[in-house]
Amino acid sequence: MPSGHFENIILEMENTVLSDSSSAESLAERSASRAVSHRYATYLTEVRQLIDAGYRVMQRAEGVDPRVGEIVREAGLSNQAFYRHFRSKDELLIAILDDGLRKLVDYLEHRMKKSKTPLDRVRAWIEGVLAQASNRKAARATRPFALGGMRLQDRFPVEARASIEHLKQPLVRAIDDARTRGDAPGADAMRDAEAIYQLAMGCMQRHLVERVAPSARDVEQLVAFALAGLARSRPRGT
Repeated sequence: MPSGHFENIILEMENTVLSDSSSAESLAERSASRAVSHRYATYLTEVRQLIDAGYRVMQRAEGVDPRVGEIVREAGLSNQAFYRHFRSKDELLIAILDDGLRKLVDYLEHRMKKSKTPLDRVRAWIEGVLAQASNRKAARATRPFALGGMRLQDRFPVEARASIEHLKQPLVRAIDDARTRGDAPGADAMRDAEAIYQLAMGCMQRHLVERVAPSARDVEQLVAFALAGLARSRPRGT
C-alpha cells in the first residue's frame, strides 16, 4: 500500500470522528478524536521510518530486493510494526518508489519555475530527469529502481502507473502551454509527454545501469531532439 494511500485511510478515520463533533462535543467524542489523532501521528511516523530505512538499505545493496528483517532493524522497529502497514515487502517497495517519484516531481517543478517559456519548462523537465544519472548522490538513490523497478511495476501496475502519471503532469502542462502559446501548435500534450517521458527515462536508466553519467552534450542532444519533435508535431488525425 503506497504511503499516500495509507495516509488517506487514516485521515478518513480522523474525519469520521471529527465530522460528528459539534460545539457541544461530549467528553467521549473528544477522547476519541484525540486517540485517532495520536494513532495517525504514530502510524505516519512508523511508515516514514520504514520508507527511509528501505531507501538506506537499498542504496547500500544497490538493489530492490532487501530483506524485511534488514529494513526493520534499520528502522529500529518490530516485524509487528512492519506488517501493521504493509502486507509484503513489495508493498513497501512500491511505496518507496512512489515516495521517490514524488520527491522527483517537487525537484522538477522547482527547476521549471525558473523557466521563462513553456518550451524552457520542457527543457528543464528533461534536464532534471537526466540529472538523476549525472548527480552522484541522486544516481546512488535512483539506481536500485533502474535495476528492479520493472518488477515492481509488473507487481503493482495500478499504483506504478499512478506514480508515473504524477511525474509526467508538469511536462504535460508545459507542452499544453506551448501549444496554446503557439510555440508548438501541433502538439498533443498527453501523447507528446508520453514520448518525451519514455525518451528521457530510458536514457537516464541506461546511464544508471551502465554506471556512466550522461555528458552535457548527451543531455543537449536529447533536449534538442525532443524540442524539434514538438515543433514538428501534428494534431491527431492529420
